Amino acid sequence: MDDSGSKDFINELPDTLLCDILSYLTTKEAASTSLLSRRWRYLLTFLPNLELDDSIFLHPDQRVKNPLHEEGLEGFVYYINGKRMKLSTSFPDFVDRILDLQGNYPLHKFSLKMVNVNDPVDPDSFIPWIHKVLKRGVSDLNLVMNLKELESLPVKIFLSETLVKLRISIISGNGPVIDVKDVHLPKLKTLYLESVMFKEDDIGLSKLLSGCHVLEELVLDHMWSCVWTTCTVSVATLKRLTFCCENPSFWEETSYWEMHNEPNIVSFDTPNLVYLEYAEVIADKYLKVNFDSLVEAKIDIWMTEDQVEEVRFRDNASDEENNMVGNATDFIVGIRNVKVLYLSSDTLQVLTYCCKPIPIFNNLTHLTIKTNPKFGWESIPKLLKNSPNLETLVFQGLHKAYTEEKDDVATCLSSSQVKVLKIFISDEEIEKQIEKVKHFLETMPHLEQLVLYYDSSFDGDVKVSSQLQMLTRVTSTKCKVVQLIPIVP
Repeated sequence: MDDSGSKDFINELPDTLLCDILSYLTTKEAASTSLLSRRWRYLLTFLPNLELDDSIFLHPDQRVKNPLHEEGLEGFVYYINGKRMKLSTSFPDFVDRILDLQGNYPLHKFSLKMVNVNDPVDPDSFIPWIHKVLKRGVSDLNLVMNLKELESLPVKIFLSETLVKLRISIISGNGPVIDVKDVHLPKLKTLYLESVMFKEDDIGLSKLLSGCHVLEELVLDHMWSCVWTTCTVSVATLKRLTFCCENPSFWEETSYWEMHNEPNIVSFDTPNLVYLEYAEVIADKYLKVNFDSLVEAKIDIWMTEDQVEEVRFRDNASDEENNMVGNATDFIVGIRNVKVLYLSSDTLQVLTYCCKPIPIFNNLTHLTIKTNPKFGWESIPKLLKNSPNLETLVFQGLHKAYTEEKDDVATCLSSSQVKVLKIFISDEEIEKQIEKVKHFLETMPHLEQLVLYYDSSFDGDVKVSSQLQMLTRVTSTKCKVVQLIPIVP
C-alpha cells in the first residue's frame, strides 16, 4: 500500500527553495517557522527578502499569531547557536534582532514600513538599519514611513552601486526630505517617490535624476511640484513616467494652493518614453516636450482657479484667440505621436480654453474620453477631426452630449474611421443618453462593434432595459455586434 501521503514533502525540499517560499511571507511570519523543527531554526538567516511592518505591532489582537504558541510564551522565537531566543514585540528590537541574525549574508529586497505615529521609530535606529542593508548589497529597497523626527533621508541611499529598484513613500507628507549633494545610482532602473519633498525643490529632483544613468521607470506620485518654480524631467533612458501632482480641488485647505498652484516652467526631455501618465496643473510655459517615442498616454491637466474664474465670468469674445486663458499647446503638440490616449474631463476644458490649435494625431488609434457634467464638448469635435486614423473610441459618460444644440460630435463621427465604440452609460437622464447612442449608430458608417457598459441596477428597470435591448436592433449596415455589459457598483 502506498503511504506516500504520510511523507513530509516540505522537509524534503532544499534550503534554497524553502527560503524562497518563506520570502513570500512577512518576516515576522517567517520567523515563527523556527519552531517547526531543528532544520527550520536557521533558515531565517538565509532569507533573501525581508518585509518588516510596524503596523503588525500596533494592535495586539491583529498581530500574527505563533502557530505553535507555548503557554506563557508571547511573541516569537528563533535560534542562535542552538539556543532558543525570544523575539520581542517591540518593532525596533525585532528589526535589530533579524538584521543581527542575518549578519552580512547577501540581501535582495528590504521592505520597511513605519507608520506608527504614536510610537515612531527613532531615527538613531532607522539610519543604521539602512546602512546595514546597503552594505549587504540590497537591490530592491522599499521604504514607507511617517518619521517626523528625521530631517533628511540617509545620503548613502543615493550612492548605492547595487540598487536596481528604489521606492520611498512618505505618509501624509510627514517625514524626511531628500537632500543630496551627490547622486550615484549606476544600476537603478525603477524609482518610485510618493509624497516626497526635496530640500532644493526642483533642483533636488534634477540632481537626483542626473545620477540615474540607466533609469527606465519613474513614478512621482502626490508630488509638490505645483509649488516649484520649474519642473524638469530629463532622462534619455526613461521608458515609463508617471507624474501626478495633487489636484487642489481635493484639498480642504486651498488658500496656500490658490497662491502657489502652478509651476512657471515645465520641461520633458525623454526621447525613449513609451508610456506617460501625467496629472498636473497647467504650467506658464512648456520649455521642452520631447516625447518622440510615446505610444500610450493618460493625461489629466487642469486650469488654475484664476483661469477657471476668467472663463466663468469673462465676456464672450468674437475673436477665437481671446478664448485662451492659458497655453498648453506645446505640451499637447508634444504628445501628438501617441497611439493610445486617455483624456480627463479637465483636460477637455484645457483643450477648449488653453490649446490653439489642436494638433493632428496621425498615429492615434485608441481614444478614451472622460466627461463631466460641468464641462461641455466644445473641444471634442476638433479632436476627432484631427484623429484621421482613429479606430476605437471610448466615452466614459455622455455628460453634456445630449444638451448640445448642434451635434458637431456626431457630424465628425459620420466621416470617421471608427470601428469600435464603447460607452459608459451613467445613471443620469438615461433615456437621453440612449437617444444619443442611437444617433451615433445611425451616423457612423464604419462602425463594426458597439459596447455599452451600464449599472447592473438598471436590470430592475423594465423600461430602461427594454431601451438598451432596442439598441441591439438599431445598427448600421456594418455594425453587427452590440454588447451590453453590466457593471456591479
